[in-house]
Amino acid sequence: MENKLIHHLLWERLRGGDHDAFFDLYRELYYDLVNFGIRVCGDAETSGEATDQVFITIWDKHAQLNRVDHVGAYLRTFLKRKILRLLERKKKIDDALANAGAEGEWMEMSYEEFIVKVQTDELVRFKLKSALQKLTYRQKQLIHLKFFDGLSYEQIANQTQQSVKTAYNTVYDALKILRKELKA
Repeated sequence: MENKLIHHLLWERLRGGDHDAFFDLYRELYYDLVNFGIRVCGDAETSGEATDQVFITIWDKHAQLNRVDHVGAYLRTFLKRKILRLLERKKKIDDALANAGAEGEWMEMSYEEFIVKVQTDELVRFKLKSALQKLTYRQKQLIHLKFFDGLSYEQIANQTQQSVKTAYNTVYDALKILRKELKA
């Protein structure tokens, strides 16, 4: 019970930008979170990397953090999601390397083919960047939360202090704009 109170107090100070509270919370919970992460994914390196990312994120977003009653449980949930995203990303990279290696595509690609591929990738990035500029700040924020952070509409609404319906409609409108811009 005492640790929960300490964690809660550190969290509240962290929300206010207190560096010392951040480092105290880090010292209090880091090893417990890494051990929890190892139980989730079975890999100490992935667990440590994900735990580091969790703490980096909470410091980067400390001003936007909500009040939390059970800091340890909140961070374990955050860590589990972060681990799942890391594993998903690593699987995609492994699959891409396996497919490229199986076909020998990346080794046999001519210079001209490589240039065309790079230019195509650059064109896609340019179109996406242009399309994103058409969105409002709030639309960009909600798109990021939904598709990059993997939050549900309920979590987005809670984090941005708006209704679930508003969050859904904002993401829907942003996707309509992106589809229109990317077809052009």
